[in-house]
Amino acid sequence: MKILVMCEGNNELKIIKMLLDGGKLKFSRDDLLDMRPFQARQLSSPQIKPALSAYHGQIMIYRVGDKMSDKLKIDREYDNIAGEEKFCTLPELEMLLIIAENLWAEYEKVKSFTRPKTFCKEHIRIGKRRYDNSSLFYEEYFSSRLPQLEYAIKEYKRLHPVHKKGEGYLADLLK
Repeated sequence: MKILVMCEGNNELKIIKMLLDGGKLKFSRDDLLDMRPFQARQLSSPQIKPALSAYHGQIMIYRVGDKMSDKLKIDREYDNIAGEEKFCTLPELEMLLIIAENLWAEYEKVKSFTRPKTFCKEHIRIGKRRYDNSSLFYEEYFSSRLPQLEYAIKEYKRLHPVHKKGEGYLADLLK
């Protein structure tokens, strides 16, 4: 069985790729459909269709993102889909940066009127560069700090223990 990892956005994709390349996930590139995660919300994505058509064995879908409410549309031609699991990053990936910087307590004081994105723009930097919600920022911040990323993912699950039924955490994908 192969795993199809579908990431909602570029930042989720970057985080998954860093963890995958760092050997931190429960699966390797060899376990993945087309040996890579995809940035897509639906199977109709032009990136995914050729990979799905080329593989005839069973496929398990892992969806990673903060908006997990959209239903996955599975066409009849994909009768080899074994199932779907959702891994929610709600409220936002910025929470990983807040935790990594040990700013959780400070953020808790202002969270009722400040979004994580805004808080990060005010408090998170790499050198003189301010947080800018880009995949490049996540890569520069975490690529040489994978243990810190891994810690932040696990700590987020501990600090934010409630997701909707049927939604896992990024921590559930870690070894």
